[in-house]
Amino acid sequence: MDNVIGIISANFSTPELEDLTKDRTVSALPYGSRYRLIDFTLSNMTNSGINSVGIITPYSYRSLLDHISSGEYWNLTKRNGGLFILPGVAYGPNNNQSRLVLRDIRRNLAYLKRSQAEFVLITSSDVIYNMNYQGMINQHNESGADVTLLYKLASKNMPGSTKIEFKKNRIVDLDRNAEKGDAMLIPTVVMSRKLLLKVLDWYAHVDYMDLLNFLSNNVKNLRIEGYCFNGYVHSISSISDYYQATMDLLKNDIRHELFSKENPIMTKDRDRASTRYSEDAEVSNSLIPAGCVIEGTVENSVLFRNVRVGKGAVIRNSIILQSCVIEEGASIEYAILDRRNVVTKDSVLKGTAKNLLVLAKKGD
Repeated sequence: MDNVIGIISANFSTPELEDLTKDRTVSALPYGSRYRLIDFTLSNMTNSGINSVGIITPYSYRSLLDHISSGEYWNLTKRNGGLFILPGVAYGPNNNQSRLVLRDIRRNLAYLKRSQAEFVLITSSDVIYNMNYQGMINQHNESGADVTLLYKLASKNMPGSTKIEFKKNRIVDLDRNAEKGDAMLIPTVVMSRKLLLKVLDWYAHVDYMDLLNFLSNNVKNLRIEGYCFNGYVHSISSISDYYQATMDLLKNDIRHELFSKENPIMTKDRDRASTRYSEDAEVSNSLIPAGCVIEGTVENSVLFRNVRVGKGAVIRNSIILQSCVIEEGASIEYAILDRRNVVTKDSVLKGTAKNLLVLAKKGD
C-alpha cells in the first residue's frame, strides 16, 4: 500500500504504571509471555500493507530500540520505505488524554515532506488490538472525508475515555467518558498527508496541542467520520490496565483473536530451549513460554521467558517477567514481578485483586 505511510507515537508515559515504566517506555512493556506492546501496532501496520512506518520515540528509548532494531521482524527493512526512527520531544506527553501530540510530528516534517503517499495513518502504541487497517483506509478514500477516526462501541462505562457523537455519518462532537453503548475513540486517525502538513503549519507556534484536540475544535470545519472496530481493544495506562489485559489472555477467545493466523503479531525472535516440567510440576490456566523450568505449581498466571519455579513453590494470579527465579517453597499471589527478581526460599509475596504487589526490575 504505497499510498499510505504510518506514524506510531511511542512518546507517551504515565506515572500510573509506576516502576514498570521507570526504565522503559510504555510501548516497550512486555506482554503476553514474549511480546512488547508496540508489536501490535507495528504488526497492524505491516499486516495492512503499510510499508513505510515512522516511530516517534520517547526520551527513554533504549529498550524500545533494542526491541525493534532495524524492523526486520516486521518486514520493514526495505529499499523504499521501511522503518524510520523519529525523535520525539524530550519528556513527552504524560496526560492520559494525549497520545498524538503535534509538536512530535512537526519535529519530523522531513518524513512527511519526502513521502509521496496520499494518506497518513497515525496511531499510538499503548493500545492492544489486532486489526487490518485496509477497511478503514478504503472507507476514508471512498467517503471523501477529511479525517476518519477509529472507534468501538464501549461494552461498559469507560472513565477517562473519549466519547464520539455522530449526526448521520459525520462526527459532531468529541467528549469525555464514554458510557456503555457509546462510540469510544481508539486513538487512530487517517487523513491526507497534505491536510496534516497544513495543520502542522497552522499550529507551528503552539507548543503543546494534541491532534485529537485539534479535531475536537474543528468538527464544524472538517468532515470527520468514524470507522467502527468491533474486536478486542485494551489500552494500557495503569497497573490495573496492564494486569487485566494480561489476564485476558487466559481467555481462549481473546487469545485466539489477538494472535490470529490471518493477522500474525510479529515480535523480535529469540531462540530458547523448550520449557522443562518436573514430575511434581502442576500448571493450570496459565501461559508459559519456552525457556522456563517449572518444578512447582502455577495457576491462573502468565510467565515470560527463562523463569524458574522451584520445587514446592506456588504462583497464583500473577505475572512473572523474564528471568525471574522463584526458589523452593516460595509463594506468590496477585503480584507482578518485573525482570530478574529472585524470590528466596519459603518467602511469601501476596497482594490482592484490588491492590497488586509490584516489584521493580532488577539489574540492567
